[in-house]
Amino acid sequence: MKKIDNIEFVLGFAFVLFVFMLSSFGYMMHQNYVIANEMEIAEIAPLPEPIIEAPTNIKVYNLDTFLYDMAERESSNRYDVVNQYGYMGAYQFGSSTLKNLGYNVSKKEFLSNPALQEEAMIKLLKANKHTLRRQIKKYDGKLVNGVLVTESGLLAAAHLVGAGTVRKWVRNGKKYTDGNGVDLTSYLVKFNGYYLDIWY
Repeated sequence: MKKIDNIEFVLGFAFVLFVFMLSSFGYMMHQNYVIANEMEIAEIAPLPEPIIEAPTNIKVYNLDTFLYDMAERESSNRYDVVNQYGYMGAYQFGSSTLKNLGYNVSKKEFLSNPALQEEAMIKLLKANKHTLRRQIKKYDGKLVNGVLVTESGLLAAAHLVGAGTVRKWVRNGKKYTDGNGVDLTSYLVKFNGYYLDIWY
């Protein structure tokens, strides 16, 4: 009987050990499955969308920018320059234009006074805007003679060849240039799209 009891004890112990090993194996398989699934999920998880910052170097086409760009085009922003035809300063004013604006100053006085030149330019822009008010109202933002017309472009072209010539161009589309052979349409294109907060 004692021998039989020992055999039963051994069998019982072996059974318990087998169950324990089987449970351990099942647990390990479960853990491996969980880890594998987590790795698979990690591999197919979508990448976070990149954060795109708004650009900080956007150019603002306002009156100050327009004046700077105009002076750069006319004289490389030099207040003391006089060209071969006698046009003076940063914006290349003619003496007759200055007189029409009410300025009776000598060449020396005009060239040595940047503030006066800036004042004269604003005054001329207002005068040209008044002269071209109908064209601005009717054609601003539209194609005229194959060219996009804007208020700032019209005023720049008027500075180049005169407001009266700009009105002629709107009517007939002919080519008009200044004394240096610069076509008014080049100013319409180069200086379009500026917001000029000026009133006559």
